[in-house]
Amino acid sequence: MQGQVALVTGAGRNIGRATAIELAKLGANVVINARTNQAELDEVAQAVTTQGVRALPLLADMADRSAVEGMMRRALDEFGKIDVLVNNAAIRPAVPFIDMTWEQWNEVLNVDLNAAFITTKAALPGMLDQSWGRIVNIIGAIAIIGRANGIHVSAAKHGLIGMTKGLAKEYAGRGITANAISPGAIDTSRGTPEELKAIQSRAKGIPAGRLGRSDEIAALVAFLATDAASYINGQLIGVNGAEHT
Repeated sequence: MQGQVALVTGAGRNIGRATAIELAKLGANVVINARTNQAELDEVAQAVTTQGVRALPLLADMADRSAVEGMMRRALDEFGKIDVLVNNAAIRPAVPFIDMTWEQWNEVLNVDLNAAFITTKAALPGMLDQSWGRIVNIIGAIAIIGRANGIHVSAAKHGLIGMTKGLAKEYAGRGITANAISPGAIDTSRGTPEELKAIQSRAKGIPAGRLGRSDEIAALVAFLATDAASYINGQLIGVNGAEHT
């Protein structure tokens, strides 16, 4: 990936952070995004640059269309192209459907689906110009199978699956691949104490007998970003220790 440019949203922690560093190890310059935590983002940028590549840390609220568009302009002004786009940013607030407001519904759709529309629209022209591009969308397994109090998250992520498959059909003949990764229970630092406890408890029911790791997801993203994965297109790939088969 020497000389290529990757952009990873939601890169402040966990899967996004691990992905940014893994792509940097392969030689890509990396644009990294987080919502509000500049110190967290700067730490990831430092980890990226220690690989001998450039990092561009950009704060942007993925629920804000103008902020996402501004982030993409900054990235393209700096590097001129995005070769590899990883749409990882997501929120998953727990709200019973009967109590859900229009604003809560739209905030999740804006972050989990509409932001990916904006980033992909901005990155795609450069990919088409060079007849090469990689789009990887991260979609949690729980969102796919459905969960109580998370209908808005499931709706958004199913939309992103459809977008992934449609992009593959539309642009496979132009050297572009679009795939989605569906992580199962990942050992992360993000979430409320209750959410983190629930994640840890899930390990007991996973056939692999453990939680997944962020670096395992990052390794798959990195593979999908290479020429070796050029015939993998339009796929939803589960990484869940056989919890969902």
